[in-house]
This record gives sequence, C-alpha cells and structure tokens, in this order.
Amino acid sequence: MSKTIDRRHFIAAGAGAFAVPFVSRGASAQGASQGTSQVTWPARQIRMICSYPAGGQTDLLARAYGEFISKQVGKTVVVENKPGASGAIGTAEVARAEPDGHTILCSISTTYIMNRVVMKNPGYDMDKDLTLVSVIPGAGLLLVANPKTGVKTLEDFVAFARKSGKVNFGTYSAGSAPHMTINELNKQCGLNIEPVHYRGEAPMWTGMLEGTLDAAMGSYTAAQSVLQSDRGTVFAVHSKKVDAIPAIKTLPEQGATSKFFTVSGFSGWAVPKATPQAVVDRLSELCVAANSDPKVKEVLATFVLEPAIGVKETNALYQRELPIWIESAKSLGLEPA
Repeated sequence: MSKTIDRRHFIAAGAGAFAVPFVSRGASAQGASQGTSQVTWPARQIRMICSYPAGGQTDLLARAYGEFISKQVGKTVVVENKPGASGAIGTAEVARAEPDGHTILCSISTTYIMNRVVMKNPGYDMDKDLTLVSVIPGAGLLLVANPKTGVKTLEDFVAFARKSGKVNFGTYSAGSAPHMTINELNKQCGLNIEPVHYRGEAPMWTGMLEGTLDAAMGSYTAAQSVLQSDRGTVFAVHSKKVDAIPAIKTLPEQGATSKFFTVSGFSGWAVPKATPQAVVDRLSELCVAANSDPKVKEVLATFVLEPAIGVKETNALYQRELPIWIESAKSLGLEPA
C-alpha cells in the first residue's frame, strides 16, 4: 500500500521559470463589475506566489500547475516561495498586487480560512481582498494509533481513552484539523484527549516513531514512515475515504457526528479581488485542464489528491465549508496571536 516518493524529480525545477514558445489565448473582460474595457491576458511574465516552503506539497502543486499554465499561454510562470505566519506573508503580498492576473497565490485552507480566527491581523481579508480561482479538495487525513494501544477502530480508541483517562494525541499545529478533531471527539464522547502540538507533520510522525504519542493525525503520504515500519495503526480517516486504504472507514461511518467531520479543506489558487472575471475564468479553465498533464497527475498521485475543480465548484465548496471551519475553530477557545 505504500508508494515510492521521489521529490527530487519535482524540486529539480528549483525556483526558476518555465518558458515555452506557444501563443497565449487572449481573454476579454466585460461585465457590470468590470465595465466595458477589454484586457488581454497574460501580457507579461506571471508570478505564482506559494505561501509555503519549497519542496512541500503546496510548492510541488504550484510548480506542476505553473509549468502547465506556462506551456498553454506562452508566458513565463515564476514560482516564488514566500512562507511564514501560516501562509499570511505570501498571501498579503498577493492581496496588495495589481488585480490583472499576473500575480497568483497558491496556498491552503489554513491560509484561506483559519488565519482569520487564529491571527489578530493576518494582513489581508480573504473575502474582501482575494478571489478563489480553483482548488484541489483535501485528501482524507489519517488517524493513527500507537500499536501498544491495541486500537483498530474509533470504538476501540474511545474505549482506550476512557480507560486511560488521558491520551496524548499529536497534531501538526495548534488550530489545525487534528486539533479540531480532538476537540470534537472530546465533546461528543466525554473524553480527555490531550493535544500535543508540533511544528509540522514531520516532527509529529517522529514522535509516533519514538513511541511518545498514543495517536496522531495527518496525511497519508507523510505518515508512511510510521506505517511502513509498523509503528502505527490506521483506525479511521477524517471525512473522506483514501483509495490506497479503502477498508478504513471515515469518522462519520464509525459514528462520529460533528459537522467538522464532513469538511475536507483544500489547496488552491487565488488572485486579487478586482481581477477581471474573464481572467479568473481562464485561469480556472487552465487549472482544470492541467489535471490531464502527466507531471500534474504524478504530483496528485504522490499526495493521493483529487483533481482541481472549476471556479464555480471551488467557491461553492468554500462557502459550504467556511462556517463549519469557523465554528469548530472558535470552539477551541484559542486567543488570536
């Protein structure tokens, strides 16, 4: 059930540009919100700002999709990594950019949704400053138990937690999906699961390997070091089944009732709010078309991700999940930093 993941293949492109000799398709922007003016896009090099570090999932998606877009429009796409503050640094830069489609953000739902709850001043207002173009719905996150617990199902885990009185459960950051999952399970089942927050998935899974955690929650790909060494047992997936482990049931399938267990989060692209709708639509079309590109398909398969969806579906997903994320996040009682 494991995959061999060679990230060097993707990272080799570095922070450089992708330029190819194809003629771009012009885009006309008309409508009440844009007046009657017309624009041709792209007119010059495109900057794609990735608000997370080089070499990670978000970066590799940005580079694969950016290369495809470059080939289609005949203009260079430069991927720039601007990490920090849960994606807020890079996002604020895009929010301030000219709304002409030549500066694009690639980020994740933490940046698009959660920062407004956990940060006093992220430097941008998602709903006023940015427009979502296309997203890749999140994969099912794995709930993994230390084998010594004997846990194989959610029912087993609840019984273990009640018997133990206290459970050390790893998360990859405060305010993350694992943190909210712990909170919701505590509320539903009357448990005392203690979140142990790490700075990222890698150190969290190291904690599982070292045996210091009773359980942890994260992505299928990042969990491979634990699963392949038989140092963890998957007992549930958050809201979506994972194709590589189809026998593992979701939390709702095992009786968990919180609305939070119906959301998936996402990775994807956004542009400054006043970007002409025709440019937004063209970018969305390109992201969807990229799903058939071999390099894009390889990255999606590496991280067990679904293909990118169009602008209408993207914004419907955002509006559907937004209030659930906000409600669950606020229930954590975290003071904005």
